[in-house]
Amino acid sequence: QVQLVESGGGLVQAGGSLRLSCAASGSIFSINAMGWYRQAPGKQRELVATRTWGGSTNYADSVKGRFSISRDNAKNTVYLQMNSLKPEDTAVYYCNAAPTVVGGQTYWGQGTQVTVSS
Repeated sequence: QVQLVESGGGLVQAGGSLRLSCAASGSIFSINAMGWYRQAPGKQRELVATRTWGGSTNYADSVKGRFSISRDNAKNTVYLQMNSLKPEDTAVYYCNAAPTVVGGQTYWGQGTQVTVSS
C-alpha cells in the first residue's frame, strides 16, 4: 500500500502562484511515477502533470509553460509549482501514484481544492 498526503491548495487571484505538495509513504518500490490530475465541477478528471522516477515529465497542453512538476527523492515528495494561474485552473487537484508493474494498483490522494478568482 502507498499513502499519499497532499497539501498546498487554496484561493488565489488570477496571475498568482501556488505550490502543491504530495508526500508518499509505504510501498514506494511499487510505484514508478507520481503526478497530478484535476477535476473541475461537471468535468472529467484530467491529467495535469506527471513525473517518473527517472525524471521524465508530461504536461497537459493547457499548463505547459506555467506549471512545473518536481520531486524530492529524499522525501518521496512531488511538487507542482503553478504560476500564472487562470480561473479555468480552478479544480480539485489529486495526487496520483502510478504502478511500476503493468496492471498494478494506482493510488490517489484525497484531493486539494485550488480556486482562482478573476
